[in-house]
Amino acid sequence: MLLFTVKMGGLAATLIVTSLMLLQRVQICACFDYRDALEKSIMFYEAQRSGRLPPNQRVTWRANSGLEDGKTAGVDLEGGYYDAGDNVKFGMPMAYTITMLSWSTVAYRKELHNARQLGYVLDAIKWGTDYFIKAHPEPNLLWGEVGDGNTDHECWQRPEDMTTPRPAYRIDPRNPGSDLAGETAAAMAAASIAFRDSDASYSYSLLNHARQLFSFADTYRGKYDNSIQVAQKYYASKSGYTDELLWSAIWLYEATGDEYYLAYVANNAAALGGINWSMTEFSWDVKFAGVQVLASKVLLEGRGRRYASTLRRYQDQAEYFLCACLQKSYGAKVQRTPGGLMFVRSWNNMQYVTSASFLLTMYSDYLSSSRQQLNCHDSKVEPFELLELAKSQVDYILGNNPRATSYMVGFGDNYPRQLHHRASSIVSYKVDSSFVSCRGGYATWYSRRQSDPNVLVGALVGGPDQNDNFADQRENYEQTEPATYNNGPMVGVLARLLTFRSYNEALQGRIYPTL
Repeated sequence: MLLFTVKMGGLAATLIVTSLMLLQRVQICACFDYRDALEKSIMFYEAQRSGRLPPNQRVTWRANSGLEDGKTAGVDLEGGYYDAGDNVKFGMPMAYTITMLSWSTVAYRKELHNARQLGYVLDAIKWGTDYFIKAHPEPNLLWGEVGDGNTDHECWQRPEDMTTPRPAYRIDPRNPGSDLAGETAAAMAAASIAFRDSDASYSYSLLNHARQLFSFADTYRGKYDNSIQVAQKYYASKSGYTDELLWSAIWLYEATGDEYYLAYVANNAAALGGINWSMTEFSWDVKFAGVQVLASKVLLEGRGRRYASTLRRYQDQAEYFLCACLQKSYGAKVQRTPGGLMFVRSWNNMQYVTSASFLLTMYSDYLSSSRQQLNCHDSKVEPFELLELAKSQVDYILGNNPRATSYMVGFGDNYPRQLHHRASSIVSYKVDSSFVSCRGGYATWYSRRQSDPNVLVGALVGGPDQNDNFADQRENYEQTEPATYNNGPMVGVLARLLTFRSYNEALQGRIYPTL
């Protein structure tokens, strides 16, 4: 037995607990520095930058790259982000990343400001939207990829040394891509809200691009990977484009308040699958759950009353997703590892964890603001339960797991050291500017069984398998490769957790051991 003193309102009471109870409390309350994790999660984007780096670049081991992108096609496509551990600029995951960074900023602007991270996250968003503006020179034209994954993956070179071809690929009326255009429209619309208070002119420009891209997506319908076929092996649009049409429309409604876009979401709810699909994942490819949560937000805030019955059907589907995450649904349930991590699939499972955690966090806040509960089959769920689950996922990522491993690089002491990431695994160009050849990079650096020479601070790797197992090996790309779209939702959840105090944490803060 252990003896503790509990201090409450100046009164002292004696609390006797068993060793087992104490261990349970420690297990529940994993206390991490969320502000540090937030800062690192945003800093990761500076390491993924393509183009001419700015004077205030904090990731100093990177240098300029991709300065000629687009030139062979007669367009300036310098800038943007490399998606993961390679050197290709894939438009689809990049746009989703910017949408989620923007949503995080719109929802938690105050928290980001108080943490002194607002400027950095706006810079991260703008690095993407500046590129999208270049990539959208005409209303019905969007450049959707720079570089070819097939040739790029034959080489192991840092971005500064790239010798692989850098072809640019586009969508247009003859070669449509409603999913790509729709996701980019959503990114521009969400970003326009994020910049509204700090740069009204830029916000207006983004909104104009968003409107044009939505019209392009809706008028000339088709899957982008049928037009940009080199993307099929890497970012195939398996869900089609209907979710992105609804996704971009709901974001344009949020950005403009124009009922035209809400009417589009309501009137096309069944035809485009918004109220038909019961989802158990939310990702760069599958946006239905995100649409359903945003539609629920409109309803919970008392807007869109003309479409209330349809919005309730969206809400039913949103709650199906959330209940599945909580494992309280009447249908499918999101699997968890023995250690408690949500598990969707083996390749880069972390993307599904952070995106689901984000929707749980947002919906928890929506319910709290409207003083409502979540309906899971035959039970009522309080808003704090959703946030507790999101927190448990973040805590697992940061180290509260069976391996005591942080899956955020640079956070804590025990994190992955051999990433499937070209830039971090090869000596910095600023340390040794000697040219690293295509195959030479594989021979010298890829096969090297040592820690990366550059720490990719803030990167979220793919993470463990369904049994919490993880192999820190460079060739293990399913688990050790990071991606920009892993971090976007994480930024929002971490910002929210800065002001989170659970019952157990509050209680622990008042408990002091006595001899």
